Amino acid sequence: RSLLAAPRLSTPAPPPAAAAARRGLHALVARSRKDVPEGEAASSLVDVAAVSALPRQDPKADVEVEISHSTLNYKDAMIVLGQKGVVRDFPITPGIDYAGVVARSSSPLWREGDAVVLTGNKAGQYFDGGYAERATCRAEWLVAPPPALSLAQTMVVGTAGVTAAMCVDYLQRFGEVQPSHGPVLVTGAAGGLGQVAVALLHARGFEVVASTGRAEALGDHLRALGASDVVGRLQPEPKPLGKQLWAGVVDSVGGATLAAALAQTRYRGAVASPGVAGGGELATSVYPFILRGVRLLGVDQTMPYDLEGYPDDPQRWDGWRAERQRMWALLSESLGEDAIGAVHAGTIGLAQLPEYAPKIIGGEVAGRLLVDVKA
Repeated sequence: RSLLAAPRLSTPAPPPAAAAARRGLHALVARSRKDVPEGEAASSLVDVAAVSALPRQDPKADVEVEISHSTLNYKDAMIVLGQKGVVRDFPITPGIDYAGVVARSSSPLWREGDAVVLTGNKAGQYFDGGYAERATCRAEWLVAPPPALSLAQTMVVGTAGVTAAMCVDYLQRFGEVQPSHGPVLVTGAAGGLGQVAVALLHARGFEVVASTGRAEALGDHLRALGASDVVGRLQPEPKPLGKQLWAGVVDSVGGATLAAALAQTRYRGAVASPGVAGGGELATSVYPFILRGVRLLGVDQTMPYDLEGYPDDPQRWDGWRAERQRMWALLSESLGEDAIGAVHAGTIGLAQLPEYAPKIIGGEVAGRLLVDVKA
């Protein structure tokens, strides 16, 4: 099946715990590229007797999840390939997202059999993540999936979709951008985050302009998602302030693209910045901020509930968890089955992750890759 196809989604029932225990648990384990002999893959499938045998377990975990689905994000691809930068240490089971059913819980928040979803929280980066048939985590990191979405659909949406929802929410709440203010630009629109952002903004009444280096190949697809126009990559602005084009921007590219977007944003507009695919350097000036009142809104999808290196404030933790639940509600309300199917680039199994990770890094996949952990 083509990567651009949108097969009907289904959620196969996980095998009984007793059967899984008899044959062991399948998982993908990634090693640092520098520790792997030349010509050998950095990640490989392993069978373990129990989830506790995986290399990087969270000692505070109080829930075990039987995973049905995960997804392949840019961060995941880096870790699968053994690249440093987003992972605390190797070896590790990658997978920053997963969905499944609670197999065991010592927390009052969840009972055996509850459907749950995890996005973010450094799963797959600090601790073993979703590329295994089971994972353990802290109860507060999980949320219930919206009733309207299957577990497979939540992973088609995944971290990229939740981040897109945060961008749209931040533009409206903190940037005060409304549909009547003018068009909203989405850069990196061919990627998973960009495609979901296009669909969300369109559903909420915005005029959407999609920017991508694959405008000719994907123009019709992006228009079907809701873009009123599809343009190529933003070119660098020669002046600190360019022509005022955009009421708002969702920029998943960063670097020179973000600098150009800031220079082109209208008076009192806003730019949501969740990505760095085009580079981490930002060569700009203060003029968009002090002469046009442009607001630059950082978007970090981590939900840091009791997570080392983040604020140690339980009230803020609860607020971030409530925000996550609100984002899932926004996605469920705004995205129909057709939109979710349209951003679904295809389904792969654990064994295919090392093959597809370079394609994600190279921008060769348009949309969201679903990982069927049981395949």
